[in-house]
Amino acid sequence: QWFVDGDVWEVMSYAKLFLVAAVVVTAIAAWTDFKKGIIPNWLSLGALVIAPILHGVLGGAYQGVRGVFEGAIFSLLGALACGAVPMLLYAVGGGRGGDVKLLAAVGALCRPVIGIEAVFYGFLVAAIYAQARLAYEGKLLQTLGNTAFLAINPFLPKARRRKLTKESMTWTRLGPSVFVGTAIAVLLNWSIP
Repeated sequence: QWFVDGDVWEVMSYAKLFLVAAVVVTAIAAWTDFKKGIIPNWLSLGALVIAPILHGVLGGAYQGVRGVFEGAIFSLLGALACGAVPMLLYAVGGGRGGDVKLLAAVGALCRPVIGIEAVFYGFLVAAIYAQARLAYEGKLLQTLGNTAFLAINPFLPKARRRKLTKESMTWTRLGPSVFVGTAIAVLLNWSIP
């Protein structure tokens, strides 16, 4: 329950503060990823560490001890929920560490429900952009084949696994897509307290 002593505005401001922070963090990440191909650790890890602490502090200010634990735990659950799939992709060579940290930070800031929405929209934007770019470059079918083998290789016997080299992989910078996905999720949830 987000209502405390009948003062809905203060609680809504508290929740929206984190949504605005998520948009700002992903906007900076999008810019640095677009320009330099990196997402700075101070940005993603900073948000990932600070978000649960601030959720706990502000939750405690509005709901007492219960709010401290709920705020921090839901922030950590958001980080885990939003970072789990990217971490698996990273483990099999299908992602980058900066993307994993950024998506976990989005989850920590937005908490599980809005965080998962932001990640979903971010991946959707990235998929649409990547397919359009690859089709334009004439690499779409080769990349789809590599993606299929990337997904099934861990389940195949060693003799049937296909060796994928870095040269055969196509990378898309995820930062800009995460920013767009986060902005969409925030806009769609802005009226929710």
